[in-house]
Amino acid sequence: QNAFVRCLHSIGLPRPHEGVKVINNWPCNPEKTIISHIPDDRLIMSFGSGYGGNSLLGKKCFALRIASRIAYDEGWMAEHMLIMSVTNPKGEEKFVCAAFPSACGKTNMAMLTPSLPDWKVMCVGDDIAWMRFNDKGELRAINPEAGFFGVAPGTNHKTNPNALECCMKNSVLTNVAETEDGRFFWEGLESEYKPETKLTTWLGEKTTVGAKTASPKAHPNSRFCCPASQCPIIHPKWEDPAGVPVSVFMFGGRRPEGIPLVYEARTWKHGVMIGAQVKSEATAAAEFK
Repeated sequence: QNAFVRCLHSIGLPRPHEGVKVINNWPCNPEKTIISHIPDDRLIMSFGSGYGGNSLLGKKCFALRIASRIAYDEGWMAEHMLIMSVTNPKGEEKFVCAAFPSACGKTNMAMLTPSLPDWKVMCVGDDIAWMRFNDKGELRAINPEAGFFGVAPGTNHKTNPNALECCMKNSVLTNVAETEDGRFFWEGLESEYKPETKLTTWLGEKTTVGAKTASPKAHPNSRFCCPASQCPIIHPKWEDPAGVPVSVFMFGGRRPEGIPLVYEARTWKHGVMIGAQVKSEATAAAEFK
């Protein structure tokens, strides 16, 4: 029975929405929103919210939170980490797990385009890692997810061309702006369009790409959701049940000042201490904006 995790979700606003004002065309029930994780029963119940983190229950709710409890019971780990491989010019490949809070660059890091000649990066996963030691004592990691659920604003051909390529088909885009001819737009894509291109903001306001608006044209936490198989640099072993061997751990966050941009721990124990005291600016989701 406990091998099956039950996930129940309702936006809390039955259709049709007669006599109910739906704000921003986003059906939900914020006054009664509740997201419950019941680890002992392997049960998730989410009511009143349509936000991806609260409605895609196989993601954070199961793959990270309930899975953390299952992992504790069974002797493995479920972590908020990307998984990527880095190959040097000699052809030596190492797998890296990196822990950053939401909206701190995990997706951009996982899909990095190296600026160094002859270096190669491939993506295994951009958000969650399940890790366990195998019979040989190797720490192996798998990506339990089937796709990407990334922050849209700031994603462009300069910051993350691979993520942008993922969004071109079979994708769901939420709370982004839409151009007159049906293309998506968010902050960071200004160079992709002519300034006079007409669009509708996520709030339903008519404007143009180049016009200044009182609020962002796309919500700061607007998202793209697409299959991982569409990523141009997806690793051939991204679905390997044996996982990939982890050689490096990274910890990070959004810190505009006060600490070095990058630094290395002296030992594994020192690295644990550094990881335990990571700080980061709050995200748009955490601030309920």
